[in-house]
Amino acid sequence: MAMALHDELFAPEVIADPYTYFGRLREADPIHWNETYQEWLITRHDDLVWFTRHHELFSSEVNQRDTRPPYPPIEAADVELNRAALAFGSHMFIRHDRPVHLQERMVVHGYFTPKLMGTWRPLVQSAITQLLDQAEAKGEMDVMRDFATPLPLLVIAQMMGIPTQDRMFIREMSRQLLSGARAEPDRTRPAAAGRRALLEYLGPLVEERVRRPKDDLLSVLCEGERRGIYTRQDVLANAILLLIAGHETTINLICNGALAFIRHPDQWQLLQEDPAGRTVRATEECLRYDSPVKGIRRIAHEDVEVRGKPLHKGDVIRWVISAANRDPEVFDAPDQFDIQRYPNRHVAFGSGIHHCLGATLARLEGQEAFKALAERFDALHLTVKEEELEYVPTLGFRSLISLPVTWH
Repeated sequence: MAMALHDELFAPEVIADPYTYFGRLREADPIHWNETYQEWLITRHDDLVWFTRHHELFSSEVNQRDTRPPYPPIEAADVELNRAALAFGSHMFIRHDRPVHLQERMVVHGYFTPKLMGTWRPLVQSAITQLLDQAEAKGEMDVMRDFATPLPLLVIAQMMGIPTQDRMFIREMSRQLLSGARAEPDRTRPAAAGRRALLEYLGPLVEERVRRPKDDLLSVLCEGERRGIYTRQDVLANAILLLIAGHETTINLICNGALAFIRHPDQWQLLQEDPAGRTVRATEECLRYDSPVKGIRRIAHEDVEVRGKPLHKGDVIRWVISAANRDPEVFDAPDQFDIQRYPNRHVAFGSGIHHCLGATLARLEGQEAFKALAERFDALHLTVKEEELEYVPTLGFRSLISLPVTWH
């Protein structure tokens, strides 16, 4: 049945299957003004790349510049909470434009080089072995709960110097904070509670690292404060950013990729024939086929015309990664999951000056996860019906709620 081209982005069918909806939008109106959400939707791959590479025209400072009330609406009593959330988010380096963005990103850029990230591979491999041993002992697992979540959480917590016993607290508070991107009218309150709890937790750790630095990523952020590049609020906001971004997207990569393999047993068999040799391209295809991040927002610096559409200063723009990564102008058979696809020009990590800082780490974790699964299990089978799988209703991430499997 054809899906109607309505403007309700939180419609259940759009959350469950963004590819049909945004694919039709890409064909019919690739630069589309969504009247309901009052924002432009960019769905073609080449357009998305063009937008990302013209950062002088499209600002990352959406929190600071977009003065409209939130949509979907929130409770009237929560307006101040929402303002506080936007103000807090504006301290993250990804919410700035050049030259501030470049200066603030450079504080942590050196930590995320491919060479340094490669030193974490043994820890990733060891954690994967331990998690899959535990799963095998039980005979089944929820890929989300038992594998995809604890793996990247362990790694980013280790990088940040977060004690082992506090990892699940970080996960739970991160989940609460991210609920602010959902559609419920009361979404601001749990998000504010999560942010407050993380700030209370991180505050003493940051104070300690400022006075006595250690060999961890949190100390790198604190060095930014000592050098006068960050304020204390900047350090705390960027610590939360790195904690969340450091595990949330990789969780989705592993879960969405595992589901793609379950649905395409021929590709699973291909990976099993040569896990070490095929895992790099397989991971890139998982990133393209069902990307962890669905969309990113910008705001126009000035009036500009794109493909005959007049974008005005102050207009909000959402580029839709889900649609761009299935663009038939760029990818042959774009709706086909093909782990030998090459070249693979996906934009799962964005493009331009805001290209994802942690892309190398996410790739490393995805590669090791898929390789280990293929080496250990002949097949993975869902233990629920396909139609029972649910996604978190958010416009930013493509996140399964759970993925229960067995291998018997």
